[in-house]
Amino acid sequence: MILLVCSIILFNFLLYKTVKGISVNKIVHLWTFTIAFQLFFDVFIDLKYKGYWYFTQGVDWVGTPAYIMLIPPVNIMFVNWYPFEKTIIIKIGYFLIWEIFLLGYETLALSPHPFGYFHYGWWNVWHSAVVNPVLLIIVLTYYKWICKLEVKACKAKIE
Repeated sequence: MILLVCSIILFNFLLYKTVKGISVNKIVHLWTFTIAFQLFFDVFIDLKYKGYWYFTQGVDWVGTPAYIMLIPPVNIMFVNWYPFEKTIIIKIGYFLIWEIFLLGYETLALSPHPFGYFHYGWWNVWHSAVVNPVLLIIVLTYYKWICKLEVKACKAKIE
């Protein structure tokens, strides 16, 4: 629980201080998409297949902050700092840096109570190592789609 509370404060502070160039509209879209997508994913991995869970198995209110205040700012920072205009080598390096960060954080979150809050069932860090890049690509794809929709909406207002 200590790690969760400290992380929420730190990640939201970093988001507030460092996000530049992403409109409030895009931030709201990314935040909402992250919550919806994470809940959808966790319905299966957490609730149905018992792969991992926050705090206790099953549905509980204590896990809510992890869904609504922890992961969204991390995804927004990932998108904000993503090197869209750089070479593929730099993009791969960026993904590797984030993968190391995410896996390291997950390992910390597995610490015993009261510091940690995350628990494995059959899931392990290797599952995360494979799934994390796919999830990050989905977030990037969603962001690019929102950017196109925003441009299209602005053009429609002008006409």
